[in-house]
Amino acid sequence: MVPVVIAVGCGEPGFAGHTAAKTTADLLAMAQPALNMESDYELAARAIPGALKTIEGFYVADESPVLRGILTEGYCQYATAFVEDEWEVAKFAKKIDEVDEQNQRASKMFARCMNYAFMDLPGGTEKDLFGAPDAANKRIGSIGLANRTPFMWAIVGLGGMINHNLTRVEMLSLLPIVKAGLERVVAIDTAQRGEIDGTKKVPCDAACVTHLALPHIALGLVYSAASTQFGGDPKRASDEFQIALRITADKDHPDGKMLLARTLWAYKVGLQTNDRKLFHDQLVKVLETDPAVWPEQRLANEVAQRRARRYLSHEKELFQ
Repeated sequence: MVPVVIAVGCGEPGFAGHTAAKTTADLLAMAQPALNMESDYELAARAIPGALKTIEGFYVADESPVLRGILTEGYCQYATAFVEDEWEVAKFAKKIDEVDEQNQRASKMFARCMNYAFMDLPGGTEKDLFGAPDAANKRIGSIGLANRTPFMWAIVGLGGMINHNLTRVEMLSLLPIVKAGLERVVAIDTAQRGEIDGTKKVPCDAACVTHLALPHIALGLVYSAASTQFGGDPKRASDEFQIALRITADKDHPDGKMLLARTLWAYKVGLQTNDRKLFHDQLVKVLETDPAVWPEQRLANEVAQRRARRYLSHEKELFQ
C-alpha cells in the first residue's frame, strides 16, 4: 500500500489510489480505540507522533473526512496529554527555556487540531470567529448538531493556543469566543440529547460519552484559569468538572470514570480557592481508583494519575 500512496501523492489520485486510501482510512478508524485503551503512557508517548505523521501521509494522498477527523482529535489529544505534560514538568522544575519551547510546541499542535477542524465546518467559520464580535456570535449561534464535534475541537484547539500564549493580548482577546463556543456545544448537547445530569441517560458509546464530557472539562478549565478578581469563577468551574464526572458515571461507578476531570478539578480549583483539602482528598481519590475502571479510556486515566502524582508531590510548595 505504501508504493500506491507515493505514486498518487504527486498528482490526482486514481481509482486504485483512492480505494486504497479509503480502505486505510476505514481501518485506522476501526483501530483508533486501541490507542485509547493503552495502559503504558511511555509507549503511547513514543508511538503517537509517528502515527499522526503516517496518517497525515495517507491524508495527503486522499483527503478523507475520516482521516481528517482522526487528525483533528489526535492533535488536540496529543497536545493535551503529552506536550502539556512536558510543559508542566518544565514549569515545576523552573526551566524557563524548556517552558518556552513546550509552549511553542503545544501551540503548534493545538493549531493543527483547530485547522483540521475548520476544514469540516461551513465556509467562512474561521473568518467569522476571528472577525468582529457580532459576526463571531452569529456564527457560533448558527452551529448545529451536524457540525457539533468539529466545532468543539476547533474551540478546544483555540483555547489551548490561548493558554500557551498568555502574554499576547491578541490571543487573550479571543477568550470570549472560547467561552461562547463551549457554551454553544453544551447547548446543542442539551437540546439534542436531553438534560445530562447523571440521572437521565442517552444511548452513547465510550467515544460519545467522552465527547459529551469534554466541553464541560474545557469550561472548568476556563473558569478556573484566574482568580475571582480577574474573572475566574471557582463555583462554576467545580460545577463543570462535576458534570463531566456525572456524564461518565454508571451504576457500578457512581463517582464517574473519567479521572482527568477529578484531577483537574482538584488541582485547578484547589489552587484557585486555596482549598488544600479539596486538592489533597480528590487527588488521593484519583490515585486510589484503578485506571482500568474505564477500559475504553484507559490512557486518559493513566494521564490523570500521572498528573495527580505530580501535583501531590508538590503539595507543600503549592500551599505554603
